[in-house]
Amino acid sequence: MQARIMDILKKNQLSVTESRKKILELFQDNPGALAHHDIELKTGEKFDRVTIYRTLQTFVEKGILHTIPSADNSIRYALCKDECTEGHHHDNHVHFICDKCETTYCLEAITVPEVKLPKGFVPNQIEVVVNGKCRNCVK
Repeated sequence: MQARIMDILKKNQLSVTESRKKILELFQDNPGALAHHDIELKTGEKFDRVTIYRTLQTFVEKGILHTIPSADNSIRYALCKDECTEGHHHDNHVHFICDKCETTYCLEAITVPEVKLPKGFVPNQIEVVVNGKCRNCVK
């Protein structure tokens, strides 16, 4: 796992810091998306809010993480796939947020449909978020 983290940082020409290593490790250990608050809780007092925020922003800019909006206007983050690069996200899949446990899932098998915009409109990003109960909470 540590080798994979080091590869990601080196590939993106980022210096290796404890905060970057730890935050990437959290994303690799968690199958769903994480919010800033989740990362704060899981890292304890080791890193301050600003360090976490800057690290997340850097990872989004470099194509390491992608953002997922939620109904409460917070942002969650999930690992990008290998085809994402700096400034070019290719995470065209649907996200599912469970109303009960609040877990966010990347549904990679379901792609976002093409949106035909009027002439003169150019999209930067299209997001599809589905809210409901996940298979663990439906029981």
